Amino acid sequence: MNRKFSIIGFVAALAVPMLAGCGATGPASKNGIRLEHVALNVADPVGMAKWYCENLGMKIRREGPPPANMRFISDSGGNMMLELYNNPQGKVPDYKLMDPLSLHIAFHVDDVPAVRRRLLAAGATAHNEVETTPAGDVLTILRDPWGVPIQFLTRAKPMLK
Repeated sequence: MNRKFSIIGFVAALAVPMLAGCGATGPASKNGIRLEHVALNVADPVGMAKWYCENLGMKIRREGPPPANMRFISDSGGNMMLELYNNPQGKVPDYKLMDPLSLHIAFHVDDVPAVRRRLLAAGATAHNEVETTPAGDVLTILRDPWGVPIQFLTRAKPMLK
């Protein structure tokens, strides 16, 4: 089963300072600035990209050779990318110890409980149960097989197109 996913929460949090008070006519739009990707230094970019493609419907857009083994992966709509790489000049964070409130990658989905069940069967681990926020958003946080926090949510009122 191939579901369409889009990266939101984490990316939206990064974009808010650029958009606050600017609207469509602010400095960012005049300069053609838009968020393209977020990079993660990880231990196994090849395996991680493969898992994200097989289980989250993402697509590899560009790949590089060892030792970095860089992989740019995009959501199914080509709206946003993650760059997964292993740069020995930088420390790979211990994602398993990171609080998901400090870092997570968020995906909009149509059915949070169904996606949670499917990904747990595919090697993800649970951080919490499915919850509904006071705003009516349904969400859960898992960890991918490398420990990176991934959130899955359905917004009561969508924030992005």
